[in-house]
Amino acid sequence: MANSSGSLFRITSFGESHGPALGVVIDGCPAGLRLDLSRVQEELDRRRPGASPLSSTRKEPDRVELLSGVDGGLTLGSPIALLVRNLDARPADYEPGLYRPGHADLSHELRTGQRPGSGGGRASARETVARVAAGAVARQVLEALVGPSLEILAWVEQVGEERAACRRPARQEIEQSPVRCPQPEASARMEARIRAVRAEGDSLGGVIRGQARGVPAGLGQPVFGKIEAELAAAMLSIPAAKGFESGSGYAGAARRGSENNDPLEPAAAGEGGQLSSGAWVRSRGNHAGGLLGGISTGMDIDWTVAFKPVSTIFLEQDTVDAAGQPARLRARGRHDPCVLPRAVPIVEAMAALVLCDQLLRARGLRPLR
Repeated sequence: MANSSGSLFRITSFGESHGPALGVVIDGCPAGLRLDLSRVQEELDRRRPGASPLSSTRKEPDRVELLSGVDGGLTLGSPIALLVRNLDARPADYEPGLYRPGHADLSHELRTGQRPGSGGGRASARETVARVAAGAVARQVLEALVGPSLEILAWVEQVGEERAACRRPARQEIEQSPVRCPQPEASARMEARIRAVRAEGDSLGGVIRGQARGVPAGLGQPVFGKIEAELAAAMLSIPAAKGFESGSGYAGAARRGSENNDPLEPAAAGEGGQLSSGAWVRSRGNHAGGLLGGISTGMDIDWTVAFKPVSTIFLEQDTVDAAGQPARLRARGRHDPCVLPRAVPIVEAMAALVLCDQLLRARGLRPLR
């Protein structure tokens, strides 16, 4: 099974939702980075269960442990291993004799001939603990190479039928909302909708928008290393993710070229991208989502990810047993009624991993100090 991602900045995650621990090995982090573990912990705290009344009631502190790759606070250039222990696992909540509709235990058995005994195993969203930890390291590499102007943000744009229109919010606007929607009126409607659907034993999906600001122009490849292609693969690897768009996405399919093209204009130094002549240029709009031919232009890289409703619901459903015979299932356990609020830091982490890998491929693995 593929448990690794990335080319130069390469991560391998391990562990299961109801096993002893989860973790990640990061290979390719340049030597000389002053790694701040408190920032890794901060990102883990943003996604951990039990931190919000809208999330799963599973209580996990998700304290990160550093096992290797750092000495005296500086990265060594060798593999960095991070571990997070599971302290509130309850495998008995899962019925091993029945397949859960919407879950990967069926497809996992069709692929391997066996299935996880509880909690979805590697397919569980709890596996993303490893990605968020690795993404927090990637952010610090990006900041060391580019500076604090590079910012990666995501927010909830839609929950069920409730939508918000937010163009370029700040992190504090996002984080002040329990739903992580920066528009207060829409956030209140989304929260009320999540609570109502949870009371019915059902679940909701929605859309997260992500932006990477201050990304240097010229990253990416024109054929198989396109940034949007690698972003799409990263986002669609997140549990429950079912759709990806960059820039105008599917809306662009209904436009004419004259409507969808972004006119170009001169720019001040540091805005947009620098031509070989030394002049700076930017686009007047951003239907391209900061990417042309798979290569960054210096404009905001903009994308959305659609998430299906959480598969674990507390309504009785038709299924089959291990013998393939009809059965009825009413799920137990502790699950999010809507994954969107806790998926925001996961979306940011996956973007950081893609951009860090792209930047190192353009720069190489020279030490940072």
